Amino acid sequence: MHYTGIIIAISTFLIIGVFHPIVIKAEYYTGTRLWWVFLVLGIAAIVVALFIEHVIVSSIFGVVGASFLWSIGELFDQRKRVLKGWFPMNPKRKHEYDKQ
Repeated sequence: MHYTGIIIAISTFLIIGVFHPIVIKAEYYTGTRLWWVFLVLGIAAIVVALFIEHVIVSSIFGVVGASFLWSIGELFDQRKRVLKGWFPMNPKRKHEYDKQ
């Protein structure tokens, strides 16, 4: 039997699960100003994936890269969710939300 697909699927599921709280925490502590870090890390992970021959490891780097890139949009969406009251606002950054 070949387990490559199952391993990639489980890894993808876990990576997406890890990125959900990362986005929430990043928005809470830094707001959206560090979106470019997600961009740089996403591009870097995808470039690394291009040079790895092992299918599973390359796939994992690709999924991590795509998750970093997807998280840029989620970071800005998270800000909207905070403004709607769905998630807690960082009281130390309350002035950043008042600009809306």
